[in-house]
Amino acid sequence: MTILDTIVERKKQEVAAAKAKVSLQELTTYPLFERTCYSVKDSVLHADRTGIIAEYKRASPSKGLINGHSSVEEVVLGYQNAGASAISVLTDADFFQGSLEDLTKARAVLTIPLLRKEFIVDRYQIAEAKAYGADIILLIAACLTPAEIEEFSTYAKSLGLNVLLEVHNEEELVQNIFPTIDAIGVNNRNLKDFSVSLDHSYDLVNKIPDNYIKVSESGISDAETIKDLKSKGFNSFLIGENFMKTHDPAAAIKEFVNLL
Repeated sequence: MTILDTIVERKKQEVAAAKAKVSLQELTTYPLFERTCYSVKDSVLHADRTGIIAEYKRASPSKGLINGHSSVEEVVLGYQNAGASAISVLTDADFFQGSLEDLTKARAVLTIPLLRKEFIVDRYQIAEAKAYGADIILLIAACLTPAEIEEFSTYAKSLGLNVLLEVHNEEELVQNIFPTIDAIGVNNRNLKDFSVSLDHSYDLVNKIPDNYIKVSESGISDAETIKDLKSKGFNSFLIGENFMKTHDPAAAIKEFVNLL
């Protein structure tokens, strides 16, 4: 089994346990469930923002602990103030040391779109995302069928959520072009072996229809790379580890943005 297989199996167990504690119907009564979501497209294309989706990530399966000292609130507020277009928060506990509480803490201080970064395998997690303050959900083609992506994205849109589809190759892209998706991200990291190459983004950018926000994810560590990706047609850039591995992620993104 790959690490992705392991994560997906764990997710199914987590979802079953969560459903036993809180029903989907109960989630719809949470205060944040009724809020209107911010538009990822409007924020990414806004002239005063950078297109960066800045990520709060404590740890990862490949790197272990990345940052165990910076609080969610201080980091995401620093990201927003530096011009990030959206914020991504990892909610997986076992592999990334995140939580749904991190999502709600981020929501409390932000006025830009918030992505629940999670391995979604059940529509219950989409309702959870809305109930805990997310504006955007992530659907990963590598661990879902096209039928599931269509079903989950349709359900997400019915709740007013934005949908980011993550692909890694052309096959995953062409199988999953649905009108219920707002943004398509190319993950430069292979989720099966964690190797990283920006070639994936360059290979796929012109194959993504122009009506979708185009996002390059992972492996971006300098401003020149963003300038080049933007010149090739990308609108948005998901960056996490590059900022989180520093002592002060908020200062790191500010310095990074100044170079843009």
